[in-house]
Amino acid sequence: MKNLGKIVLIFLCTPLFLYAEVKAYVDATEVSIGDVVTLNLSISGEDIKKPNLFSICESDIIATSSQTSIQMINLEYKKAYTLSYKFMPKKSCVIAPIDIIVDAKVEKTQPINIEVKARSKKADSNFELSLKSAKNELYVGEPFDVELLFRQKRSAEALDSKFVAPEFKGFWIKGETQPQRTEEGNFILTKIAYRLAPQREGALQISPAQMSIASRANSQDSWGSWAANVTWKSYFSNDLNITAKALPNGVSLVGDFTLKATADKTQINPNEAVNITIEVLGEGNLEDIQSFKPFISGVSVFDEKIVIDKTKLTQKIAFVADGNFTIEPFTLHYFDLKEQQVKSISSAAIDIEVKGASSSKQELLVKRDETTAQNPSTDIALEDNEEISLVMGFVLLLSGFIFGVAFMLLQPWNYFKREKTVSIKEPKIVLMKLFPYKDNEEVQKIIDILEKNIYEGEEIKIDTKVLKEIFKKYEIS
Repeated sequence: MKNLGKIVLIFLCTPLFLYAEVKAYVDATEVSIGDVVTLNLSISGEDIKKPNLFSICESDIIATSSQTSIQMINLEYKKAYTLSYKFMPKKSCVIAPIDIIVDAKVEKTQPINIEVKARSKKADSNFELSLKSAKNELYVGEPFDVELLFRQKRSAEALDSKFVAPEFKGFWIKGETQPQRTEEGNFILTKIAYRLAPQREGALQISPAQMSIASRANSQDSWGSWAANVTWKSYFSNDLNITAKALPNGVSLVGDFTLKATADKTQINPNEAVNITIEVLGEGNLEDIQSFKPFISGVSVFDEKIVIDKTKLTQKIAFVADGNFTIEPFTLHYFDLKEQQVKSISSAAIDIEVKGASSSKQELLVKRDETTAQNPSTDIALEDNEEISLVMGFVLLLSGFIFGVAFMLLQPWNYFKREKTVSIKEPKIVLMKLFPYKDNEEVQKIIDILEKNIYEGEEIKIDTKVLKEIFKKYEIS
């Protein structure tokens, strides 16, 4: 009997489809922001091609479903489909006509207007989401706080929830607190604080946050029966408009900082590395600080990546040289918000002494021995040398020439010169020697191991065979 009732009901509804094989309708044309709308497409015919829909009213489709039934039209049976699409419109819009191919013909649905209104707090105060900014006008790079507050009534039932954080396009996210729950009267409050800083000048916007809540609801199906199900409703916060101003006098940093540079040693052996650690502390846009790597004539300089941890910036730089040198002060220029003026801070200069290197170049002075020139007793008379024949002089000259050529070719000093090689027991020197060739994959692997061993205290073994091959390939000594 139930099936018979369904057939009779379908038969009674068939006049709706006599003049149109496709029909589109929604469950509501006026909704509040955050409500879900269901678009239904009723299609009848023999050969039906379902449309491929991914978005409606510029909103993604949340869920889809379909039902199939048999209709009798003019004593002929035809298949009918009801396709349902759930979506959440964020603003008023028009659902454009949808093309559907039925029995090799293109049918179009009628357009549908959807009006989206702001949610009334009085109408539904069980849940509320809001954004609040400590400042709305500030400088580029200036840190500020944004608070997200979610209010839930104690009596409100929530089976599940999904949170979508606001979008911070154009901002540095410098920090985010864990959700903190407190109670206030009949409400449960959840707060999240974001620490932000504008990346660029101009008008910036923080998009609304979204909280979707699942709750129980009773609904009536197409046959008039009531059934319990779960419905989702979304709640949106307000958006925030921020104006970011350019910094004065061409500076790129804003805040309040301190700067210092320390060396692991100030006296080294020739070609030994000295490591400098630079630290910048303070509130401000540390992300905009560039590498401190300087240029020093006759010194090889190798800089590591800058590391930022909350309000502390650290960079390590290594210097290798075979002569004394000075590391000039590192300097930062920034705009001080409290005093509203540009300030400069610098570290102290660091003098590095290389053992065995001369501190200054001495001029070679060639001075005539006037005493000898003025003492007649040392004069050599030409007549005493008359016995030396011209032949003997030529022989002596030729012998000296031959000895000189042989001395230059044989280079006997090489036998006494101590060969200076890089030892694996000096990992910092090895690291400095390998840096110029880090584009090579094998070299980069060894550099990674050395950095972990030196700066992270690990004890990873290095393949000495591979290291020797690299030294030989690049003629590293």
